[in-house]
Amino acid sequence: MLKLNILNVDRFLEEVNACKGAVKMRCSDGRAVDINGDLPLQEELRVRHRRNKNFLPLVLDVPGRADYMRIVSYYAGDC
Repeated sequence: MLKLNILNVDRFLEEVNACKGAVKMRCSDGRAVDINGDLPLQEELRVRHRRNKNFLPLVLDVPGRADYMRIVSYYAGDC
């Protein structure tokens, strides 16, 4: 599980969409929703990011090792 604070949502979503497997976002009700390639959900994240003054807290489950490392590497460079 990763707890992230996304500053550059467009670049983050590019990395998510480059992943080969699921990138599951934890919702407040406990559900896990795969955001990889889900364009309507990604647009909703962009709206939340703008409303929250370019800040988007997320909790992710990334089961694939390579995909996990991709997201962590992105995040380390974005902070």
